Amino acid sequence: MASTGGSHLSSGKINLSLLRDFYRRELLEALDKCLGSKALVWDNDLTGPFGLIAEYSLLKEHEVEKMFPLQTSGLPPSNVQNIIFIARPRLKLMDLIAQNLLQEEQKGGFRKEYHIIFVPRKSLLCEKRLKDLGVYGTLANIEEFSLSLIPFDYDLMSMEMDNSFKECYLENDFTSMHYAAQSLMTLQTLYGVIPNICGKGDCAKQVVDMMLRMRRELCGQEPNITPQIDHLLILDRNVDLLTPLLSQLTYEGLIDEIFDINNTSVKLPPEKFQSGQGEETKGVPTEPKKVILNSSDVLYADLRDKNFNAVGSIVSKKAKTITAEFDERHSAKTVSDMKQFVSKLPHLQQVRASLSIHTSIAELVKEYTDTDEFIDCLRCQQEFINSIETDKVHTYIEDCMGKQEPINKVLRLICIQSYCNNGLKPKVLDYYKREVLQTYGFEHIITIMNLERAGFIRLFGNRTYPTIKKSLRLIMEDVNEMVPNDISYVYSGYAPLSIRLAQYYARPGWRSITEVLNLLPGPTVEEIQQIPVALRKRRSSIGSINSTAAEQKITLVFFLGGVTYAEIAALRFLAQQDDGGTDYIIASTKILNCNTLMDFVVEHTKPARLFAS
Repeated sequence: MASTGGSHLSSGKINLSLLRDFYRRELLEALDKCLGSKALVWDNDLTGPFGLIAEYSLLKEHEVEKMFPLQTSGLPPSNVQNIIFIARPRLKLMDLIAQNLLQEEQKGGFRKEYHIIFVPRKSLLCEKRLKDLGVYGTLANIEEFSLSLIPFDYDLMSMEMDNSFKECYLENDFTSMHYAAQSLMTLQTLYGVIPNICGKGDCAKQVVDMMLRMRRELCGQEPNITPQIDHLLILDRNVDLLTPLLSQLTYEGLIDEIFDINNTSVKLPPEKFQSGQGEETKGVPTEPKKVILNSSDVLYADLRDKNFNAVGSIVSKKAKTITAEFDERHSAKTVSDMKQFVSKLPHLQQVRASLSIHTSIAELVKEYTDTDEFIDCLRCQQEFINSIETDKVHTYIEDCMGKQEPINKVLRLICIQSYCNNGLKPKVLDYYKREVLQTYGFEHIITIMNLERAGFIRLFGNRTYPTIKKSLRLIMEDVNEMVPNDISYVYSGYAPLSIRLAQYYARPGWRSITEVLNLLPGPTVEEIQQIPVALRKRRSSIGSINSTAAEQKITLVFFLGGVTYAEIAALRFLAQQDDGGTDYIIASTKILNCNTLMDFVVEHTKPARLFAS
């Protein structure tokens, strides 16, 4: 199970290992309520997040002997005393658990006790479903484990709630917003009350209102901790729907778009990762290569937020440095020199292994970015964001549909065009709708309705995009991708709207962009939480040696509906600037890319056939 890179904690950041330890204690307490040997049966969506909280070796110390996936085929034979199902509160999972329990009853044999741990909360609907299926009485315990914000890295947390965007913006189900508010309350328990709260969007207002209500319900019974987080900025995803639709151009963003990073790990084509040591006789490996991607890998920490065009030169320099350091062994003349080289050897071997992996990954990414499909798609996106040919049917989108390219690609381009043109003219929108339905199937009438409901496409209306683009400086000419001086490097000339909002919030403040904020969807929320005088941060005296560190503020930016790795890279870039005014911690309901975003709205159900062929 993966480390989350806590060793790279900078002095300006809060220590997220405190949050990990909190969750670990809660999990172990829930497991220890079941006396005797245990087998855990996992909801597949939870294995990755739990791997970042508790290693298998730790679970074994608490009598966990087996771990199985939750599946229709039932449970493998085992002699454990307790079977513990760990699942999110979803009705389809309750059906699966009931099926497993009924199969176990039919098998008979070794007597076991059955338990469920709901993550993050119990659900009355789920308990009712278990009663209706006749298995509720079989369960000895029903517990809940409030795992919400999972620490991914020293500055990054995610709730990994896959459906939060769909639930909020398509189904009007705001349960995940309640979980988000509770997760923020947990953070305040561990890191102190956050004095300044600001948000933009309907969901942001809901979360802030719930937070304030939850705090009032505590009636002052909260830990006396000096606040470690100065500001909380909450942003709805639909405040900036453009950014996640664009092709990310950072190293980490491209890896995610091409191969899909899940819980800080990625599975890659195996042929690029042959060891070359005796494996040539075994043929080409068939199992995907799993690589952990976080800041515990020093080289990856250096590469991940760079524009991909800068990655090659960094890898090349690193390779030359490592070769030179290995060559030092030839110049070692004394025993002391040799000892010094040997002491560095494990680190050098580790860096060389990392260099080999990232050279292979960079080659895979380059193969993708060199294709005509990628280059032409990127060119089309660049034209749209620069307001070129946005008011008519675009020939490239027509060509993509003619070639029956993936529907996600076609839809993302239509959505980008709609956003940058302030909506589509009726004739253009009708043409796109008709072509999508005829090319990809009539079930996508639901897809089109979803896109309209979520705000991705609409009829031409108020010309807000030119004002937003100009006021927030979203388009930057002559961006330096190698040594960037602006956040626009993450999209090679486009500054993510969401991150510009965070940048203006830090300095000079949102009052300077009131007009623009009024053009964006949803209300603007500002709240100040009162804190006892004794717990307020004291300003360091002028001339103090540590004044810079003491004055550095910390802002938690929470994205409701998802965030991309390119946006994360842009926030990290701002945190490194001397004039930034704040350090950043990033939280989100989900880390997403354009493909996962489109999957939320695309209808995957094939229409029923009325007549047999």
